[in-house]
Amino acid sequence: MSDTPAVLVIDVQQSFLHAPYWREDDVPLFREKLLKLLDAAKARGWPIVRILHEDDDAHFTAASGLVRPLDWVPEAHDVVFRKRVHNAFTDTGLQAWLRERGIGRVIVSGIRSEQCCETTTRVASDLGFAVDYVTEATLTFPMVHAGSGRRYDVEEIKQRTELVLDGRFARIRSVDDVLADH
Repeated sequence: MSDTPAVLVIDVQQSFLHAPYWREDDVPLFREKLLKLLDAAKARGWPIVRILHEDDDAHFTAASGLVRPLDWVPEAHDVVFRKRVHNAFTDTGLQAWLRERGIGRVIVSGIRSEQCCETTTRVASDLGFAVDYVTEATLTFPMVHAGSGRRYDVEEIKQRTELVLDGRFARIRSVDDVLADH
């Protein structure tokens, strides 16, 4: 296996701008960290893998025209995979693409921290990939527990995701940590 990691950019797409839970308040820091990661990946020759989510929800259908990157996401990428489930591996060809290139480590970034990013991390680990989960290069939104009505803020959700992933499925890393490692 190569020491070169691949950066997975999961669901950073126009569809989310139309979701009822979309908020802009955490986007500037997310954008800053993701762009720093992508700029460094490009400079270092790390593959950048764009993953887009398509399903039957109105703003996530191919026909909506919204299953495309957010306007500020750089064009540079090596491959695009479209998924219909919460992880980037099921029925996409991503695993084969990584294996064909001898890539054994993935760096996870994207939208939503606790859903598609976390699920992709778990599946990648189960498939034998080493995973760096870069929380600050993920974005999510507050959620309300259906049973209790309790509202969970973004930081609580991200901390919970780190708690359940760290040391089991991934290393929790900052962008600076990942860049220092490789």
